[in-house]
Amino acid sequence: MRSENVSRTVLACGVGAVLAATALLYVPELFGGEPRRPPGPAERAANAAHAGARAALPDLVALIGDRETWLTSHPGDEASWAVLGAAYTERALRRADPADLPRAEEALKRSLAVRPAARGNTDAELGMAALANARGDFAAGKRWGEQARAAGPKRWSAYPPLIDAYEGLGDYKAAQKATETLAELHSGPAVSALSARLYRNRGWREDAGVAAADAVALAESDADKAAALARLGDLAWERGEPEEALGSYETALRLVPDDPPSLAGRARSLAALGRTDQAVHGWQTALARQPLPDLLLEAGELFESLGRDGDARTLYERLRTQRLPRAEVARGLLEADHGDPAEAVRLLRAEWARGHREVRVADALGWALFRSGEPKEALVYAKRANDEGLRSALFAYHRGEIERALEEGGPARRHLAEALRINPYFSPLLAPRAREALDALGELPDELPKDVRPEVRQDVRPQQPKKAAQAPARKPA
Repeated sequence: MRSENVSRTVLACGVGAVLAATALLYVPELFGGEPRRPPGPAERAANAAHAGARAALPDLVALIGDRETWLTSHPGDEASWAVLGAAYTERALRRADPADLPRAEEALKRSLAVRPAARGNTDAELGMAALANARGDFAAGKRWGEQARAAGPKRWSAYPPLIDAYEGLGDYKAAQKATETLAELHSGPAVSALSARLYRNRGWREDAGVAAADAVALAESDADKAAALARLGDLAWERGEPEEALGSYETALRLVPDDPPSLAGRARSLAALGRTDQAVHGWQTALARQPLPDLLLEAGELFESLGRDGDARTLYERLRTQRLPRAEVARGLLEADHGDPAEAVRLLRAEWARGHREVRVADALGWALFRSGEPKEALVYAKRANDEGLRSALFAYHRGEIERALEEGGPARRHLAEALRINPYFSPLLAPRAREALDALGELPDELPKDVRPEVRQDVRPQQPKKAAQAPARKPA
């Protein structure tokens, strides 16, 4: 399917780390040193955040309500304003609801008004970094994050928002270095998740799987374990193993029955396994919980492949009118394949120009240029997306089709075949087209020398890494 699932499911790591940084500051006040009692929802959310874990959504909502009530009578509590801002940002991501982002900004600005950054309000700085990342303003996320890191370079919670910002800007070298430092400063499920993301983005699948499994083992709450299992399922899906992925998603859903990433993952796995009626129902349930842009496009393309054109058009139109931040890649791909390719180029060029240069944007811009009749320029972006390290079936397919249009038969054959090797189920619409394109290109003659025949791309893995800090550096494209 279309989405790069691991990137999405770990997006909230940066926000969670910010919440972890701020939560400890008010826990004693909140619970007053009373005799131990079963923790309430707000306390559970605070405890999870302090541990660097994922709070259950109802507990996060309770935490927000608790801080809102507290701040009506204690408006000078800058720490609680920072907590509230971070919690609003996380709720916006978890619910796919942009209405919480202005609330987050107002709360964080209130915190900074009471205690400016220059006087050491690092928590609010980290909150502003996470908020900027959630809005797709990675340059601002980097500024706020680096400012916070300078104030406390040994503070682990400063690094996840910086990693998000660096990746959004396409600076994978800086993201790797920040991940390595984080692994030296802290351990836990959130850190293992970010290590898994680093390994996955470099193409080291075995190491990504090990780090993701570590995140499952380290998780203590049901919410955190479900998130880690969904991440493990995403990695299996990207390897083209839908049955294994389905097992991870269903285990996650036994812990948290309405976990949105697991609902979406289960639906795509069911579709790949030919259980289409269950997949359709699964997508409807997943979108009711979290109508993220990538998911709307993915479900729409499944429905289109099943001949449910009316349902597909409804989802496509819903995506076109959605006002969520960070929707440009999905909207660009939608217009490139199901609408106006020139509009796709306009959207994605604007996104690139404002500094959003992660590999997903490079791939989508390349594809939009190809669909609008500019294959030579398209190949520049396609190469950038493919050569960074991430093993993406979608990226390989896009590059192969661009090369085929340029009559570069050998590279086209290699990348189309690679797409199907990576994940033969990557898209219900595009995977069949990849097979047709390969058939049209025909087989390479047996007498060709080995150096021009397509080879299976091998994972290039670090030598016996002890943790993310051991991953060798590689220049970004």
